[in-house]
Amino acid sequence: MPDGSSPRGRSRGRLVVVSNRVPKGDVPAGGLIYALDEALRGTGGSWIGADEPGGDTSGGLRDLGPDPTGAYQRFAFPLSHAEQEGYYLGYSNSVLWPLFHHRPDLVAVSEGDFDHYVAVNRRVARALRDRLEPDDMIWIHDYHFLMLAHELRQMGVENRIGLFLHIPFPGPTDAMALPQVAMLPAWLAAHDLLGLQTERDVIAALELLRHDPHTELLNNGMLSRQGRTFSVRRFPIGIDAEGFARTAEAGVLPRLTLPTRDSPLLLGVDRLDYSKGLVKRFDAFGTYLAEHRDPDVKPTYLQIAPVSRGDVVAYQDIREDLERTAGSINGAHSTLDWTPIRYVRSHVDRDRLAALYRRADVALVTPLADGMNLVAKEYVAAQDPDDPGVLILSHFAGAAEQMTEALLVNPYDEAGFAAAIDRALRMPAAERRARHAALREGVFRDDVGHWAETFLDRLAEAPASLPLRMRAG
Repeated sequence: MPDGSSPRGRSRGRLVVVSNRVPKGDVPAGGLIYALDEALRGTGGSWIGADEPGGDTSGGLRDLGPDPTGAYQRFAFPLSHAEQEGYYLGYSNSVLWPLFHHRPDLVAVSEGDFDHYVAVNRRVARALRDRLEPDDMIWIHDYHFLMLAHELRQMGVENRIGLFLHIPFPGPTDAMALPQVAMLPAWLAAHDLLGLQTERDVIAALELLRHDPHTELLNNGMLSRQGRTFSVRRFPIGIDAEGFARTAEAGVLPRLTLPTRDSPLLLGVDRLDYSKGLVKRFDAFGTYLAEHRDPDVKPTYLQIAPVSRGDVVAYQDIREDLERTAGSINGAHSTLDWTPIRYVRSHVDRDRLAALYRRADVALVTPLADGMNLVAKEYVAAQDPDDPGVLILSHFAGAAEQMTEALLVNPYDEAGFAAAIDRALRMPAAERRARHAALREGVFRDDVGHWAETFLDRLAEAPASLPLRMRAG
């Protein structure tokens, strides 16, 4: 991880991380939280995230105390109940989330939601400005804070600011569904570095900026907007591959009642979200059962999908569709000793998930839109290299750009998807091992530590530029 200095010898100063959530206790091993914790331990600084709704918004940040090692501080910004509805459930998750996942038809614009979004971003910017030192680097995460850097620049902040977007980026046509689309280029240009998951996301962002009359693409690949230079780059996120592999190997497999000891197990692990393509996945498995299954083989498809954002109407709809589809398929194909689909909405802890990944013969990672999808990488890391399972991966997952040795499918093509399930279950051991070896090499090489270090190195190299209010004068 970073040691506090950039590749050019320039001191980075402290790191200030802003994300929707901040760990309030011990940091779990692996994943994004682990990577950010490691980066902060290397530089010192602070981590800022949202507090539980209902707090006093007239004050500043709530001090959560230092991390367990004492290396950095943790703070929470308050949210009123109205802001929880307008800023979080409203603008962030009923406007930005569907829009950035290429579902403008699901965008739900409600009066006042954007005002709450502005108020929260502005309040966080004020609190952040008052705590910054000149050499601090600010690393903002995700769509909850698209305008935070712009607010900081308006307040005179000159520090290097990077934004990493964990979700896809909308194309120019989708972006037109955003009522504030004219503001978006200014929000993006306020960062020194905009990090995205995939090349197609970078292309989409550049295409949107190309249509902005104030933005110019420079010969060196950077962009300029009203005197500020910034860059848009791809930084595909990884996992703590070594740690997850150890967890999977040591994990205790939950008791599974399968038709026979050797019955194939297919596994899906997703938040309950319309972007994950779960209904289409169930339909494809149903087609496989009807048209491809060997009568002597009774595969079980276990789908773990904890409820997410249950107060948003679109999530209630997908839950009902999924339950109805699972019931129909099970009704058509179940026998007294076999239920083809098992659908679990409850949370399953990390250790048990890792053991399930290792046991699963096939992983179904088939979103309709996804920034990266780390389940694909976790599954590969968890597998026994001598007898690995098969990853079926959607073309629309960001991971597909890196993980080309998976069985890549179009989740909208039900027949092709069903055929891929059949191929995965029949795949010879030699082909399984060859595909897995290639996938494993990439997952372990481009891990989450590599992702964090690469982003921070690039941000440290960014030339400092004047804040907006100083240029305007």
